[in-house]
Amino acid sequence: MSSPWIPRALREAPVLDLARVTPAARPKTALLINPFYPKDPHASFGKHVLTPSLALTSIAGATPEDWDVRYWDENLLQGTPPCEPFPQVVGITVHLTFAQRAYELAAWYRARGAKVILGGLHVLSCPEEAAPHADALAIGEGAQIWPRILRDIDRGELQPTYRGSYRVPYRNDPAPRRDLLPRRSFLTTTSLIATRGCHNRCGFCYLATDGLAMPYQMRDVEQVVEEFRADRQPYAVFTDNNLGSRPDYLRSLCQAIRPLGVIWSAAVTIDVTDDPSLVREMALAGCTGVFIGFESLSGANLDDAGKKTPSPAEYKSRVGILHDNGIQVNGSFVLGFDHDQPDVFARTVNWIEEARLECATFHILTPYPGTPLFRSMEAGGRMLHKNWNLYDTAHAVFQPKNMTPEELEAGYSWCYERLFSHTSIWRRRPADWRAVVPYLAMSYLYKRSNWFWHLLIQHRLTGPVWRPIVESTRRRHLRFRRRLEAQTDSHEPKRAGTVVSAGV
Repeated sequence: MSSPWIPRALREAPVLDLARVTPAARPKTALLINPFYPKDPHASFGKHVLTPSLALTSIAGATPEDWDVRYWDENLLQGTPPCEPFPQVVGITVHLTFAQRAYELAAWYRARGAKVILGGLHVLSCPEEAAPHADALAIGEGAQIWPRILRDIDRGELQPTYRGSYRVPYRNDPAPRRDLLPRRSFLTTTSLIATRGCHNRCGFCYLATDGLAMPYQMRDVEQVVEEFRADRQPYAVFTDNNLGSRPDYLRSLCQAIRPLGVIWSAAVTIDVTDDPSLVREMALAGCTGVFIGFESLSGANLDDAGKKTPSPAEYKSRVGILHDNGIQVNGSFVLGFDHDQPDVFARTVNWIEEARLECATFHILTPYPGTPLFRSMEAGGRMLHKNWNLYDTAHAVFQPKNMTPEELEAGYSWCYERLFSHTSIWRRRPADWRAVVPYLAMSYLYKRSNWFWHLLIQHRLTGPVWRPIVESTRRRHLRFRRRLEAQTDSHEPKRAGTVVSAGV
């Protein structure tokens, strides 16, 4: 099977000019960088510009007022990070799939006199690997650590390692600096986080990483609503691991958002449908899409992973509860579990079509370093290599139990090819005729327009192109909400015609 086409700008990082001479570092200037990573040719190239990561904007929000801070995301295709004025401090977030790029950037800036701070999940899980590439490591909650690091730099007392605790009340963190973001580069700049952590501790999830103690915490509802209001966007994405871990909190949050007349999407687990009245509250508050980690249609796989979830036999009926409330579903599926046979690919996609999921994402099971899954695979001699560049959930980095690595990768590719086909898109169309045209517009722009996504990104047209669709969705949802409010039976509302989902 040939690989899909992917433009060079989306598969190769900008070239660093090793011979470039830079000016002396300007005191009290900081640059925060999100490094480039190659895009998956099977998925939508627009996935990474739907909404910005909160990690660096949150750290920017914690920067002391006497410091000048800038933000740079290499994935926005604007070239190499800036160096004029040359920063005194460079903070780089590190994920295992772009660790090599992060280290290249660190070396470039350090060679020219900047102090480089590395943070992020990969630094937490592999501090010994990251340490030689940095002047200091930030391990744990970055917003707590960052002001201390800058103070120590001012005093000439920078320490090699700083640790922050996720047990400090989350409500105390400052608001992210969204004003640093290029608004035209994203579908929405309103990425929000109301809660931290998850009631699940799946063995393959990064939340199970050794040393990551992240109890479930909630911010004050008023804080979240104020951030939503302040960014003046009609659509927001909640980046919480699981917004629905505390149903009582989610209900209060929905009741507070409802008067804003906006729309939003979030990641939840399927057990949010335990209480259909809560799903109705989400819809009335403007929720138009959810991202749900179904992970597998095999109960044995879910048991092995330690995931607490309703039986897969109930998934379809529970998706129906969300659809009945006008909420689209982006399902996430992991391929390559030990109970997966070669027929898992066709069975999964057939179920997605039968349940009419508006969108789906696929991931090859990937043992992240520091997780129980990684330890188990390593102990069993099943790890194929430790080339972190390929730990992107698009490559098989371990020996599957019931197929070859090549079969697993081919099946993964086939799932996306089938999902993005004209036939599958049509089979998954909404039951409500009013939703069909908007759904098709979204599907073809998001899923079948990879040939021009890099042009939108390079010319900062993502926001302008998507804005009419988002506003149309918001207005359509408000009309649906009025119909929903009029229903006497909250368990059987009319179907809606909405567009924006958790994956779009």
